[in-house]
Amino acid sequence: MGSQEVSNVDWQGKRVTVAGLGVSGIPAARALHERGARVTVVNDGDDERSRAQAAELEALGITVRLGDGATLPESTELVVTAPGWKPDKPLFLAAAEAGVPVWGDVELAWRLRGQDGREPAPWLAVTGTNGKTTTVRMLASILEAAGLRTAAVGNIGVSLLDAVLGDETYDVLAVELSSYQLHWAPSLRAHSGAVLNLAPDHLDWHGSMAGYAADKGRIYEGNSVACVYNAQDGATEDLVREADVEEGCRAIGFTLGTPGPSQLGVVDGILVDRAFVTNRQKQAQELAEVVDVNPPAPHNIANALAAAALARAYGVPPTAVRDGLRAFRPDAHRIEHIADVDGVTYIDDSKATNTHAAEASLAAYDPIVWIAGGLAKGATFDELVTGAAERLRGVVLIGADRALIREALARHAPEVPVVDLDRTDTGAMSAAVGEAARLALPGDTVLLAPACASMDMFVNYNKRGEAFADAVRRLADESA
Repeated sequence: MGSQEVSNVDWQGKRVTVAGLGVSGIPAARALHERGARVTVVNDGDDERSRAQAAELEALGITVRLGDGATLPESTELVVTAPGWKPDKPLFLAAAEAGVPVWGDVELAWRLRGQDGREPAPWLAVTGTNGKTTTVRMLASILEAAGLRTAAVGNIGVSLLDAVLGDETYDVLAVELSSYQLHWAPSLRAHSGAVLNLAPDHLDWHGSMAGYAADKGRIYEGNSVACVYNAQDGATEDLVREADVEEGCRAIGFTLGTPGPSQLGVVDGILVDRAFVTNRQKQAQELAEVVDVNPPAPHNIANALAAAALARAYGVPPTAVRDGLRAFRPDAHRIEHIADVDGVTYIDDSKATNTHAAEASLAAYDPIVWIAGGLAKGATFDELVTGAAERLRGVVLIGADRALIREALARHAPEVPVVDLDRTDTGAMSAAVGEAARLALPGDTVLLAPACASMDMFVNYNKRGEAFADAVRRLADESA
């Protein structure tokens, strides 16, 4: 199916099982019911919130089955699943045995686009282990600067179904896609797609690194204009080589170094384009300055180049790239500057929930007092510590799996002072900031880049970052 073709499914009377209540399940159930499908929602949970959600759907005439997400309802013709449901769940095994297709919410949105008679907006799609949300929001900012009607949607927390079926009309969509969403989106065909980077993550869900990479690589399938890859991460280029794309689709690399033909890169502090110019062998188009990127940390410059590549693939002029990057403001808890106290800079990168993200964050500062720890999710830390050792002034460890980081530090950075906070209560963050301030010297950066998930101590990484920021501000008040 070409990137602008519309899938015409006759939903009237079609028996559809929606797996999971929540952010994607409820909009999917509503949308299918409105189109005449006979919808049954199944859900593992049977708590108070689930019962309230079920009551709302049942009032519309939708069947809801709580406490049993394993059994495939009789006569099911299609399953639409929440992206987080693992492929080995009994429901999906039963569907496979019965020959019933399984779609995710992204697949459903893709199939429903344009069915109301409107011209469907093309999708510029982004995935990767880290940097997805920032890149998609940068891309939307660039598209807006070009005067295009757009929105940042998908895994960013804005339902693709709402974007596709809502009253708003868009010229183009900036779409963040997780590996889970891509796994369940077999017919997605983006205008252009990007894989920012690849590092081990969610391997319990995908079964292996090969499975994880293959699902990420689905973003390139059927691309019509550009497959954007990270020239400094060979695994992303391998995925482009393996993709089945439309004739004429180009491979476009981005690099923090000097770009070759068909690449975007950096020359003397300038972001330049050697891909979307008349003579790629001899010409380079200036797009923006490194200082236009907020913040200008190396991994964030890479995000900006990927966003610029997708925007340029859509035909956006160079001035819009510059103006869009200048207008962009990063989300909270992503290498966010909190304060300078007594000559020490305090940075909140609580969003660095895995080693790959923490590695990028640690590479942006020197010297560093590093606050790390939490739930390791099966990660190992030797490579991370080895790469950062020379930059470390000291380390403060918090959280349930801090011993794993402490042991890696003992092996690879034995001279670096380590404070091991033997507590997992939320007040530990205030103590951690106090210990970090004690270790830091003027000119240092105290960096919260935990390399771990937060759920051992906090509801989510946002709450962890807020606790850090609150502690830093108290420190600043005391110092004033």
